Amino acid sequence: MSYLVIGEPAQVKEVMARTDDFAPTNALTSVVPLAPATLRILSKARFALPPVLASATGAQHRAVRTMVGKFFTPAKVAAIEPRVRELSQQRLAAAKLELAHGPLDLGDAVGRHIPPLVMAELTDQPTPDLDLLNRWSRDSLELFWGWPDPERQVELAHSAAEFYVWLRQEVAAAKGTASLFGVLDAAGLTSAQVCSLGYFLVIAGQETTSLLINTALYRGLELGQVAGGWASLADPEAARAHIKAVLATESSVHTWRRAALHDTELQGTAIPSGAEILLELTGQHPENAAASAFSLAFGYGLHRCLGAKLAELETALVVEETARALPGLMPAGDPPQWLRLLSFQAPLTVHATQPH
Repeated sequence: MSYLVIGEPAQVKEVMARTDDFAPTNALTSVVPLAPATLRILSKARFALPPVLASATGAQHRAVRTMVGKFFTPAKVAAIEPRVRELSQQRLAAAKLELAHGPLDLGDAVGRHIPPLVMAELTDQPTPDLDLLNRWSRDSLELFWGWPDPERQVELAHSAAEFYVWLRQEVAAAKGTASLFGVLDAAGLTSAQVCSLGYFLVIAGQETTSLLINTALYRGLELGQVAGGWASLADPEAARAHIKAVLATESSVHTWRRAALHDTELQGTAIPSGAEILLELTGQHPENAAASAFSLAFGYGLHRCLGAKLAELETALVVEETARALPGLMPAGDPPQWLRLLSFQAPLTVHATQPH
């Protein structure tokens, strides 16, 4: 696939704002064509992703966005702060015991299981076993935004099918409830539409935030033990500033896609109908960019991430609580391997040690 890459922040915003010219129809399309064997596995599970939210436009998109947004209002996000701190402190208490015996992976020990629990509480939707959910999420990211060969696709498709079957069961169980899936069902969305929304909302709601936490912890530890280093992130303002810097430079969702609906132009450059466009959301801001530059990591306009404030809050709180509980932490071992997909990136591990 050949993409027209657009990185200049003002142009990225313009593309996202011009929904009549540039549509998100390709936002959830697999980066590589899915092989016949892969498609058979998905078809057997009745796997379907009709456009609902991230890849949709028009009146229905706005209506669904309004319904989903009510679960992530500023008041509800602010009210979840004590719970995020509680979960962080619980994980950190166990991490301290592990650190007494040697290095550990902070991403796994502290950050990975917090976002799905918070998402479940905000949406009133049950979560599966958290390790299983993590595998489903990572596999789905690779299937749709990676470059798996046909053999690997088959493995990932079985995982995606399992995830989808679980989602369909949850949609059926949610009928008549005040949960997110129940509200969408009551509004007349089909089971396939609710599953489609849930498939990527579950991933976006927990996996991309977990990845962001990994990057924030890793870059925080890189600050070391010098004045203003890792331990300084125990200060809430310093933690928030650190997260904004990470979002502006290397967010976990670093690109997103759009497609040109017809022949058009962008600031004097001709763009043909059907052009596949890759928007760079992070890492392209000048050093003197405005303090709000980090915001572009969550998109812009009608498709801006509904959970932006939640992801920012969770990440800042996890970093703050970790730096407060473990101010002497230092990086351990070799530099980590990174997840590198078309639209997602993060260190896969954050190994740290506590000097004795």
